[in-house]
Amino acid sequence: MKVGIVGLPNVGKSTLFNAFLKRQQALSANYPFATIDPNIGVVDVLDTRLDRLAEIILKNEKVDPPKVYANIEFVDIAGLVKGASEGEGLGNQFLSNIRETDAIAEVVRIFEDDNIIHVAGKIDPISDIEVINLELALADLQTVTKRLGNLGRDVKRGDKDAILEQSLLTRAEKILEQGKLVQSLIMTDKEKEIIKGLHLLTMKPILYVLNKNSGGKNLDEMNDDRFKELVRYIETNAAKYVIVDARIEEDLKDLEQGEKLEFRKELGNNDDGVNDLIKKGYELLNLITYFTTGEDETRAWTIGKGWTAPLAGTAIHTDFKDKFVKAEIIEWDKLLAAGSYAAAREKGLVRTEGKEYIVKDGDVVEFKI
Repeated sequence: MKVGIVGLPNVGKSTLFNAFLKRQQALSANYPFATIDPNIGVVDVLDTRLDRLAEIILKNEKVDPPKVYANIEFVDIAGLVKGASEGEGLGNQFLSNIRETDAIAEVVRIFEDDNIIHVAGKIDPISDIEVINLELALADLQTVTKRLGNLGRDVKRGDKDAILEQSLLTRAEKILEQGKLVQSLIMTDKEKEIIKGLHLLTMKPILYVLNKNSGGKNLDEMNDDRFKELVRYIETNAAKYVIVDARIEEDLKDLEQGEKLEFRKELGNNDDGVNDLIKKGYELLNLITYFTTGEDETRAWTIGKGWTAPLAGTAIHTDFKDKFVKAEIIEWDKLLAAGSYAAAREKGLVRTEGKEYIVKDGDVVEFKI
């Protein structure tokens, strides 16, 4: 899972990125284009279920197996400005970097502070989003127009696939000319497969990250009309959002979880912005987690919701799909309640499933190949 952190210059992208990481630091500065080359960091998805499963092994096996969390790769990408699709600012570089991600975390500033520069000279969250999304749309328009030109010969000779693609891309072209996202287009499954091959920026899932500043003038806390309009805009576009305080998250990143909670209470901020963002990211990409556990390690694996057991096994190794025989399954909480695998088997809680089984979030799985 690779997520690009994007937004206008100076809205808190690199601060948010730093909040994720304990060692690697991105330059965070009060001027546009502090980030030139993308910063990349892999972030553990903390999961108390994994911690508790590892404790069972420690208790019963007298070993201390490593815990391996699922992870997300975050990419802090250079700030986008109006005209990026034509190469303004670091536009072309920005767009090529974002094309390689699975989803977009679009950071939007929702606080006022005269000491922190805003490239537009004012705080207008919807305008910020429209600037970014318009540039994504214009970049995609170039891709779609070029592809339409290349389809001409095949369409003339009556190629059915080319005719279908031309019809789809003509509709997409009209959407993009309006500055809208191609993901808003109603498509059949076959059309979605066709459009997928173009790797369009406006087909990527977008999570809006609303960045506030504790102790400052935050639009959500002021009950400001700009915030109400922003939420309506996001919901109307069937998107997801999460509110974070990137600066607080960066300040607290090195503390243990209990200490973080205490500091948040003192600051009047009980939200865990980083973990909320990660959870929303999973929802956005329709992902779930299953576990494997044993003397060697206890590990979380990320898969798509609805995956069958053989397909879920490919998260471990691609051979698991073809060599799959069966899987032993138990829900994580039932294993915890039993106290050990042996006890769970005695109680008949571990069941055998075949190739058609749909792996559920929180399943503990042992593959047989």
